[in-house]
Amino acid sequence: MRVYVPLTLAGLAAAHRAGELGPGPFTAYAVTPALREWYVSDDIEELEYAALNRAASASLRLIAGDPRAARRRVVVAVDVPDGAAVADPDHILDASSLGEVTIAAAVPLAEAAAVHVDSDDADEDVTAAAAALGAADLGDDDAQFTVDGAEDHELLWFGVQEIPQLIA
Repeated sequence: MRVYVPLTLAGLAAAHRAGELGPGPFTAYAVTPALREWYVSDDIEELEYAALNRAASASLRLIAGDPRAARRRVVVAVDVPDGAAVADPDHILDASSLGEVTIAAAVPLAEAAAVHVDSDDADEDVTAAAAALGAADLGDDDAQFTVDGAEDHELLWFGVQEIPQLIA
């Protein structure tokens, strides 16, 4: 099963040093039955893209919570064995946790398929979105518009072998 792990650049550097994502348990995003139902799609590529975007939103939350974090969203796509990613049945109908799964144990970084990272030109919008996130959560439409501005930036695809250059 493909899962998408939200990180910051510092989190990616730590995973690179450790050689693994984790320790477990940690949160990731995947194509879950609830995500399928919410997006009403059978197109696996569309659903995987939705899971990736959910992880990018979670990465933004990590950035907002750490004023020292580089203002670039980071998501690692990794393949885990079936059953390794478990959705919380208590949150299955909660729209804010769509696609959210828990990974119980650390996953070797060698299992990663790709790393998705914001380009440098997203920095200003990601910075503004991180600052506006709290107000957006409280229902401020202007703040939500600012948060959505970060989502307008597509994450770039990088091979796992490119991690050293990303964290340098």
